[in-house]
Amino acid sequence: MTEHDDDQLEGVHEVADFDAFFSEQAEPVKQGVPLKLYGRTYTLPPTLPALFTLQLHRVQNSARPDDIRRLLGSLFGPDAVDHWAEQGMSDRHLGIVLLWATANVADPGAVSMERAAQLYDEREQAKAAGKAAPRRAPAKGKPKAKPKAKPRNSGKRS
Repeated sequence: MTEHDDDQLEGVHEVADFDAFFSEQAEPVKQGVPLKLYGRTYTLPPTLPALFTLQLHRVQNSARPDDIRRLLGSLFGPDAVDHWAEQGMSDRHLGIVLLWATANVADPGAVSMERAAQLYDEREQAKAAGKAAPRRAPAKGKPKAKPKAKPRNSGKRS
């Protein structure tokens, strides 16, 4: 896909004008949910930003701090993660905040802080028990060995 000036496209095809379409579809402006953490107040966006959604898949398997900063910066602002780290935020607290925030962006009040903590703890317990392994299709490799058949008996009683 290439970006063109509007003048280049006239007469070729009718331009699908999403600017006009979205302005006609305008919904009332929603306010984001505020939260306070380590002395700062953050206001979540009223919907999940496209950047968050696009990077979520990439970041799931990344340990790079810049990937995490970029992802969370779209929700909390560019310096939030560094501020939290400076304050000594634990993995558990980060997980609870993320669960709460992502649930409450689209539907304010959907998940309480207590429920987010409970969900986080349940998820971590499941991981520790080995139940939360990623759901993947079975590997296509060696077929599983069939169990050995029992020897047939002669049918005579002893």
